[in-house]
Amino acid sequence: MEKGAQPIIIIKKKGHGHGHHGGSWKVALADFMTAMMAFFMLMWLLGSTSKEEQKAISGYFNDPGSEYAIGEGGANPGLIQAEQPQAESHSNDPQTEDRSDHDNSEQNTQTQTAEQISEAKLKKEMERIEKEQLEQLQAQVQKEINEDPVFQQMKDQILIDLTALGLRIQIVDKDQRPGFDVGSARMKPYIEDVLKALAPLLDKVQNKISVTGHTDSTTYGAGATYTNWELSADRANSARRALLNGGYPDAKVATVQGMGSAAPLVADKPDAPLNRRIAIIVLKKAVADALSNGGGGLNSNDLVNPDGNIDSQPKPHIMTQKEVDAAIDAKR
Repeated sequence: MEKGAQPIIIIKKKGHGHGHHGGSWKVALADFMTAMMAFFMLMWLLGSTSKEEQKAISGYFNDPGSEYAIGEGGANPGLIQAEQPQAESHSNDPQTEDRSDHDNSEQNTQTQTAEQISEAKLKKEMERIEKEQLEQLQAQVQKEINEDPVFQQMKDQILIDLTALGLRIQIVDKDQRPGFDVGSARMKPYIEDVLKALAPLLDKVQNKISVTGHTDSTTYGAGATYTNWELSADRANSARRALLNGGYPDAKVATVQGMGSAAPLVADKPDAPLNRRIAIIVLKKAVADALSNGGGGLNSNDLVNPDGNIDSQPKPHIMTQKEVDAAIDAKR
Protein backbone atom coordinates (compact mmCIF):
# COMPACT_ATOMS: atom_id res chain seq x y z
CA MET A 1 0.00 0.00 0.00
CA GLU A 2 1.34 3.33 -0.98
CA LYS A 3 1.92 5.90 1.52
CA GLY A 4 -1.11 8.14 2.04
CA ALA A 5 -3.62 5.84 0.19
CA GLN A 6 -6.91 4.97 1.81
CA PRO A 7 -7.41 1.35 2.83
CA ILE A 8 -10.13 -0.71 1.00
CA ILE A 9 -12.79 -1.92 3.42
CA ILE A 10 -15.04 -4.88 2.46
CA ILE A 11 -18.29 -5.26 4.44
CA LYS A 12 -19.96 -8.70 4.43
CA LYS A 13 -23.68 -8.92 5.31
CA LYS A 14 -25.06 -12.01 6.91
CA GLY A 15 -28.26 -13.45 5.46
CA HIS A 16 -29.60 -15.53 2.54
CA GLY A 17 -27.64 -14.66 -0.49
CA HIS A 18 -28.77 -15.16 -4.07
CA GLY A 19 -32.47 -14.91 -3.12
CA HIS A 20 -33.51 -14.31 -6.72
CA HIS A 21 -32.12 -17.72 -7.61
CA GLY A 22 -34.51 -19.56 -5.13
CA GLY A 23 -37.23 -22.19 -6.18
CA SER A 24 -40.46 -20.77 -4.67
CA TRP A 25 -41.42 -18.82 -7.79
CA LYS A 26 -41.11 -22.02 -9.81
CA VAL A 27 -43.77 -23.68 -7.68
CA ALA A 28 -46.14 -20.76 -8.18
CA LEU A 29 -45.54 -20.77 -11.93
CA ALA A 30 -46.13 -24.50 -12.11
CA ASP A 31 -49.44 -24.15 -10.24
CA PHE A 32 -50.50 -21.34 -12.57
CA MET A 33 -49.60 -23.32 -15.71
CA THR A 34 -51.42 -26.39 -14.39
CA ALA A 35 -54.54 -24.34 -13.69
CA MET A 36 -54.39 -22.76 -17.16
CA MET A 37 -53.95 -26.18 -18.78
CA ALA A 38 -56.89 -27.56 -16.82
CA PHE A 39 -58.97 -24.52 -17.83
CA PHE A 40 -58.20 -24.93 -21.54
CA MET A 41 -58.79 -28.69 -21.32
CA LEU A 42 -62.21 -28.02 -19.74
CA MET A 43 -63.12 -25.50 -22.44
CA TRP A 44 -62.07 -27.97 -25.15
CA LEU A 45 -64.11 -30.77 -23.60
CA LEU A 46 -67.19 -28.57 -23.26
CA GLY A 47 -66.86 -27.51 -26.86
CA SER A 48 -66.74 -31.11 -28.08
CA THR A 49 -69.65 -32.49 -26.04
CA SER A 50 -73.36 -32.60 -26.85
CA LYS A 51 -76.13 -30.82 -24.93
CA GLU A 52 -77.16 -34.12 -23.31
CA GLU A 53 -73.61 -34.79 -22.11
CA GLN A 54 -73.29 -31.26 -20.77
CA LYS A 55 -76.55 -31.69 -18.85
CA ALA A 56 -75.25 -34.97 -17.43
CA ILE A 57 -71.95 -33.39 -16.36
CA SER A 58 -73.80 -30.47 -14.80
CA GLY A 59 -76.11 -32.88 -13.00
CA TYR A 60 -73.16 -34.80 -11.62
CA PHE A 61 -71.45 -31.71 -10.16
CA ASN A 62 -74.74 -30.38 -8.78
CA ASP A 63 -75.65 -33.70 -7.18
CA PRO A 64 -72.82 -36.26 -7.03
CA GLY A 65 -75.20 -38.73 -5.38
CA SER A 66 -77.60 -38.74 -8.31
CA GLU A 67 -78.31 -41.64 -10.68
CA TYR A 68 -75.44 -40.47 -12.88
CA ALA A 69 -72.85 -41.25 -10.19
CA ILE A 70 -71.76 -44.77 -9.44
CA GLY A 71 -69.83 -45.72 -6.35
CA GLU A 72 -67.55 -43.28 -4.57
CA GLY A 73 -66.83 -40.60 -7.13
CA GLY A 74 -67.24 -43.00 -10.02
CA ALA A 75 -68.82 -42.09 -13.34
CA ASN A 76 -71.21 -44.07 -15.48
CA PRO A 77 -69.67 -45.17 -18.82
CA GLY A 78 -73.08 -44.67 -20.42
CA LEU A 79 -72.77 -40.99 -19.60
CA ILE A 80 -69.64 -40.61 -21.69
CA GLN A 81 -71.28 -42.43 -24.58
CA ALA A 82 -74.44 -40.33 -24.27
CA GLU A 83 -76.46 -43.45 -23.56
CA GLN A 84 -78.95 -44.24 -20.85
CA PRO A 85 -76.98 -44.72 -17.62
CA GLN A 86 -76.76 -48.37 -16.66
CA ALA A 87 -76.35 -49.87 -13.25
CA GLU A 88 -72.80 -50.95 -12.59
CA SER A 89 -72.40 -54.41 -11.13
CA HIS A 90 -70.91 -54.48 -7.67
CA SER A 91 -69.77 -57.38 -5.59
CA ASN A 92 -71.66 -60.63 -5.28
CA ASP A 93 -73.41 -59.33 -2.20
CA PRO A 94 -76.80 -61.14 -2.10
CA GLN A 95 -78.50 -58.11 -0.55
CA THR A 96 -77.21 -55.87 -3.32
CA GLU A 97 -78.38 -58.32 -5.98
CA ASP A 98 -81.79 -58.71 -4.34
CA ARG A 99 -82.22 -54.96 -4.14
CA SER A 100 -81.19 -54.60 -7.78
CA ASP A 101 -83.64 -57.32 -8.85
CA HIS A 102 -86.39 -55.67 -6.82
CA ASP A 103 -85.69 -52.27 -8.40
CA ASN A 104 -85.65 -53.78 -11.90
CA SER A 105 -88.89 -55.65 -11.22
CA GLU A 106 -90.55 -52.51 -9.90
CA GLN A 107 -89.35 -50.52 -12.90
CA ASN A 108 -90.65 -53.18 -15.31
CA THR A 109 -94.00 -53.19 -13.51
CA GLN A 110 -94.26 -49.42 -13.77
CA THR A 111 -93.36 -49.58 -17.47
CA GLN A 112 -95.95 -52.28 -18.13
CA THR A 113 -98.59 -50.31 -16.21
CA ALA A 114 -97.84 -47.19 -18.24
CA GLU A 115 -98.07 -49.17 -21.48
CA GLN A 116 -101.36 -50.74 -20.42
CA ILE A 117 -102.80 -47.34 -19.55
CA SER A 118 -101.64 -45.98 -22.89
CA GLU A 119 -103.15 -48.94 -24.77
CA ALA A 120 -106.41 -48.62 -22.84
CA LYS A 121 -106.64 -44.92 -23.68
CA LEU A 122 -105.91 -45.63 -27.34
CA LYS A 123 -108.50 -48.39 -27.43
CA LYS A 124 -111.10 -46.15 -25.80
CA GLU A 125 -110.38 -43.36 -28.27
CA MET A 126 -110.64 -45.75 -31.23
CA GLU A 127 -113.97 -47.03 -29.93
CA ARG A 128 -115.23 -43.47 -29.56
CA ILE A 129 -114.23 -42.61 -33.14
CA GLU A 130 -115.82 -45.82 -34.44
CA LYS A 131 -119.06 -45.08 -32.58
CA GLU A 132 -119.18 -41.61 -34.13
CA GLN A 133 -118.62 -43.08 -37.59
CA LEU A 134 -121.44 -45.59 -37.13
CA GLU A 135 -123.75 -42.86 -35.88
CA GLN A 136 -122.90 -40.74 -38.92
CA LEU A 137 -123.57 -43.73 -41.17
CA GLN A 138 -126.90 -44.30 -39.44
CA ALA A 139 -127.91 -40.68 -40.06
CA GLN A 140 -126.79 -40.86 -43.69
CA VAL A 141 -128.66 -44.11 -44.39
CA GLN A 142 -131.78 -42.72 -42.74
CA LYS A 143 -131.51 -39.59 -44.89
CA GLU A 144 -131.17 -41.66 -48.07
CA ILE A 145 -134.20 -43.75 -47.09
CA ASN A 146 -136.24 -40.57 -46.65
CA GLU A 147 -135.06 -38.94 -49.89
CA ASP A 148 -134.08 -41.63 -52.42
CA PRO A 149 -137.07 -42.84 -54.52
CA VAL A 150 -135.64 -46.40 -54.50
CA PHE A 151 -136.43 -46.67 -50.78
CA GLN A 152 -139.83 -45.03 -50.80
CA GLN A 153 -142.02 -48.09 -51.30
CA MET A 154 -139.98 -49.99 -48.66
CA LYS A 155 -139.53 -47.06 -46.29
CA ASP A 156 -141.74 -48.46 -43.52
CA GLN A 157 -140.09 -51.90 -43.76
CA ILE A 158 -136.53 -50.75 -43.07
CA LEU A 159 -135.51 -50.64 -39.41
CA ILE A 160 -132.21 -49.06 -38.29
CA ASP A 161 -130.67 -49.09 -34.83
CA LEU A 162 -127.35 -49.43 -32.97
CA THR A 163 -126.79 -52.75 -31.18
CA ALA A 164 -124.07 -54.46 -29.17
CA LEU A 165 -122.47 -55.64 -32.42
CA GLY A 166 -122.76 -52.46 -34.47
CA LEU A 167 -125.19 -50.65 -36.74
CA ARG A 168 -128.11 -52.93 -37.67
CA ILE A 169 -130.26 -52.47 -40.77
CA GLN A 170 -133.25 -54.83 -41.05
CA ILE A 171 -135.56 -55.31 -44.00
CA VAL A 172 -138.76 -56.91 -42.71
CA ASP A 173 -141.79 -58.45 -44.42
CA LYS A 174 -145.36 -57.16 -44.47
CA ASP A 175 -148.54 -59.08 -45.20
CA GLN A 176 -148.89 -57.72 -48.71
CA ARG A 177 -145.22 -57.03 -49.36
CA PRO A 178 -142.92 -60.00 -48.62
CA GLY A 179 -139.24 -59.91 -49.41
CA PHE A 180 -139.13 -63.37 -50.96
CA ASP A 181 -141.45 -65.83 -52.62
CA VAL A 182 -143.18 -68.11 -50.12
CA GLY A 183 -140.84 -70.88 -48.94
CA SER A 184 -138.18 -69.73 -51.43
CA ALA A 185 -134.90 -67.80 -51.52
CA ARG A 186 -136.01 -66.03 -54.71
CA MET A 187 -135.82 -62.32 -53.87
CA LYS A 188 -138.46 -59.78 -54.87
CA PRO A 189 -137.16 -57.07 -57.27
CA TYR A 190 -137.89 -54.19 -54.88
CA ILE A 191 -135.83 -55.86 -52.14
CA GLU A 192 -132.94 -56.36 -54.55
CA ASP A 193 -133.11 -52.66 -55.54
CA VAL A 194 -132.95 -51.62 -51.88
CA LEU A 195 -129.91 -53.81 -51.21
CA LYS A 196 -128.11 -52.52 -54.31
CA ALA A 197 -128.79 -48.94 -53.18
CA LEU A 198 -127.47 -49.73 -49.67
CA ALA A 199 -124.21 -51.22 -50.96
CA PRO A 200 -122.32 -47.95 -51.69
CA LEU A 201 -123.52 -46.45 -48.41
CA LEU A 202 -122.23 -49.39 -46.37
CA ASP A 203 -118.92 -49.26 -48.22
CA LYS A 204 -118.22 -45.74 -46.95
CA VAL A 205 -116.85 -47.14 -43.69
CA GLN A 206 -114.04 -49.67 -43.26
CA ASN A 207 -116.12 -51.94 -41.03
CA LYS A 208 -117.12 -55.38 -42.25
CA ILE A 209 -120.72 -56.56 -42.31
CA SER A 210 -122.71 -59.59 -41.22
CA VAL A 211 -125.73 -60.75 -43.23
CA THR A 212 -128.33 -62.87 -41.43
CA GLY A 213 -131.57 -64.43 -42.66
CA HIS A 214 -134.63 -65.03 -40.45
CA THR A 215 -137.91 -66.86 -41.02
CA ASP A 216 -141.16 -67.12 -39.11
CA SER A 217 -142.19 -70.29 -37.27
CA THR A 218 -144.12 -71.81 -40.18
CA THR A 219 -142.51 -75.15 -40.97
CA TYR A 220 -142.27 -77.34 -44.04
CA GLY A 221 -144.29 -80.54 -44.23
CA ALA A 222 -143.44 -83.65 -42.25
CA GLY A 223 -140.35 -85.45 -43.51
CA ALA A 224 -139.03 -82.41 -45.42
CA THR A 225 -135.25 -82.27 -45.69
CA TYR A 226 -135.27 -78.57 -46.50
CA THR A 227 -136.13 -76.59 -43.35
CA ASN A 228 -136.23 -73.00 -42.13
CA TRP A 229 -132.53 -73.26 -41.32
CA GLU A 230 -131.62 -73.85 -44.93
CA LEU A 231 -134.23 -71.33 -46.14
CA SER A 232 -132.93 -68.51 -43.88
CA ALA A 233 -129.32 -69.23 -44.90
CA ASP A 234 -130.25 -69.22 -48.60
CA ARG A 235 -132.07 -65.91 -48.21
CA ALA A 236 -129.08 -64.40 -46.41
CA ASN A 237 -126.83 -65.56 -49.24
CA SER A 238 -129.22 -64.04 -51.80
CA ALA A 239 -128.98 -60.74 -49.93
CA ARG A 240 -125.17 -60.98 -50.00
CA ARG A 241 -125.22 -61.46 -53.77
CA ALA A 242 -127.49 -58.43 -54.19
CA LEU A 243 -125.06 -56.29 -52.17
CA LEU A 244 -122.15 -57.50 -54.28
CA ASN A 245 -124.10 -56.66 -57.44
CA GLY A 246 -124.50 -53.18 -55.99
CA GLY A 247 -120.72 -52.80 -55.73
CA TYR A 248 -120.08 -53.89 -52.15
CA PRO A 249 -116.66 -55.66 -51.79
CA ASP A 250 -116.91 -59.39 -51.07
CA ALA A 251 -113.82 -59.14 -48.82
CA LYS A 252 -115.78 -56.94 -46.38
CA VAL A 253 -118.45 -59.59 -45.77
CA ALA A 254 -117.56 -61.20 -42.42
CA THR A 255 -120.40 -63.71 -42.04
CA VAL A 256 -123.45 -64.96 -43.94
CA GLN A 257 -125.74 -67.13 -41.83
CA GLY A 258 -129.26 -68.37 -41.29
CA MET A 259 -131.06 -68.23 -37.96
CA GLY A 260 -134.29 -69.94 -39.01
CA SER A 261 -137.03 -68.92 -36.56
CA ALA A 262 -134.74 -69.03 -33.51
CA ALA A 263 -134.55 -65.23 -33.02
CA PRO A 264 -138.03 -63.79 -33.68
CA LEU A 265 -138.45 -60.03 -33.79
CA VAL A 266 -141.94 -60.44 -32.30
CA ALA A 267 -141.46 -63.18 -29.72
CA ASP A 268 -145.10 -63.50 -28.70
CA LYS A 269 -146.18 -63.95 -32.34
CA PRO A 270 -143.67 -66.38 -33.86
CA ASP A 271 -145.58 -66.56 -37.15
CA ALA A 272 -145.79 -62.76 -37.61
CA PRO A 273 -144.52 -61.38 -40.97
CA LEU A 274 -142.06 -59.10 -39.15
CA ASN A 275 -140.11 -62.17 -38.09
CA ARG A 276 -139.28 -62.83 -41.74
CA ARG A 277 -136.40 -60.48 -42.42
CA ILE A 278 -132.84 -59.85 -43.56
CA ALA A 279 -130.55 -58.27 -40.98
CA ILE A 280 -127.37 -56.50 -42.09
CA ILE A 281 -125.03 -55.45 -39.29
CA VAL A 282 -122.10 -53.08 -39.83
CA LEU A 283 -119.85 -54.76 -37.29
CA LYS A 284 -117.64 -53.04 -34.76
CA LYS A 285 -114.00 -53.79 -35.47
CA ALA A 286 -113.52 -55.74 -32.23
CA VAL A 287 -116.49 -57.97 -33.10
CA ALA A 288 -115.28 -58.54 -36.67
CA ASP A 289 -111.80 -59.44 -35.37
CA ALA A 290 -113.29 -61.88 -32.86
CA LEU A 291 -115.37 -63.53 -35.59
CA SER A 292 -112.35 -63.85 -37.86
CA ASN A 293 -110.53 -65.61 -34.98
CA GLY A 294 -113.32 -68.10 -34.46
CA GLY A 295 -115.00 -66.02 -31.76
CA GLY A 296 -111.94 -66.19 -29.49
CA GLY A 297 -112.27 -62.52 -28.56
CA LEU A 298 -115.87 -62.74 -27.36
CA ASN A 299 -116.70 -63.06 -23.67
CA SER A 300 -118.62 -66.24 -22.93
CA ASN A 301 -120.67 -64.29 -20.38
CA ASP A 302 -121.82 -61.83 -23.04
CA LEU A 303 -122.97 -64.02 -25.90
CA VAL A 304 -124.45 -61.92 -28.67
CA ASN A 305 -126.60 -63.48 -31.33
CA PRO A 306 -126.06 -62.54 -34.99
CA ASP A 307 -129.16 -60.33 -34.85
CA GLY A 308 -127.31 -57.93 -32.56
CA ASN A 309 -129.12 -58.76 -29.32
CA ILE A 310 -127.67 -59.98 -26.04
CA ASP A 311 -128.64 -63.59 -25.47
CA SER A 312 -128.00 -66.01 -22.62
CA GLN A 313 -127.91 -69.13 -24.79
CA PRO A 314 -126.07 -69.82 -28.04
CA LYS A 315 -128.18 -70.70 -31.05
CA PRO A 316 -128.37 -74.38 -32.02
CA HIS A 317 -126.92 -73.98 -35.49
CA ILE A 318 -125.21 -71.41 -37.70
CA MET A 319 -124.56 -72.54 -41.24
CA THR A 320 -121.13 -72.07 -42.74
CA GLN A 321 -120.59 -70.66 -46.21
CA LYS A 322 -119.92 -74.14 -47.58
CA GLU A 323 -123.17 -75.42 -46.09
CA VAL A 324 -125.08 -72.50 -47.58
CA ASP A 325 -123.63 -73.04 -51.05
CA ALA A 326 -124.22 -76.80 -50.80
CA ALA A 327 -127.85 -76.25 -49.82
CA ILE A 328 -128.41 -73.94 -52.77
CA ASP A 329 -126.75 -76.35 -55.20
CA ALA A 330 -128.80 -79.24 -53.83
CA LYS A 331 -132.03 -77.31 -54.26
CA ARG A 332 -131.17 -76.48 -57.84
